[in-house]
Amino acid sequence: MDPVSVGLLAALAGGAGGEVGRQAWAGLSALVRRPFQRGQETAGRSAVSSGEAELARLEHAPADPARAQALSTALAVRAAADVDFQAGLQRWHEQAKLVRTGDGEVHNVISGGTFHGPAVQGRDFSGVSFTAPPPITPGSPPAKD
Repeated sequence: MDPVSVGLLAALAGGAGGEVGRQAWAGLSALVRRPFQRGQETAGRSAVSSGEAELARLEHAPADPARAQALSTALAVRAAADVDFQAGLQRWHEQAKLVRTGDGEVHNVISGGTFHGPAVQGRDFSGVSFTAPPPITPGSPPAKD
């Protein structure tokens, strides 16, 4: 399983995504608060964080990337130690990735100077092509077709 994105965790902890984001955060909180499954306890298991402390720390300071990274790491370690948690985390992660957190927002600005030709603003373009005649500069003859 891929680790949960630090950006996604920070965005959800900070309230991004509106009501859907709040529900995603509540779902993660409930998942983290579930105890390890019985029968999976081993000697090294007690050293694995449930993620509750990391979750609470990030909730109190969602803009702190170190806290988001600590939660992401705790989730990955716990998922490796608890197969039921891993399955639940994977289901949660697939749903949470659909929340619009503002991750990847684009703010385009064109200013200053004179521009000739087309300008394309946006995000994630592919297969775009266009042609334009060369710009006409003062004193140059017009382009011939």
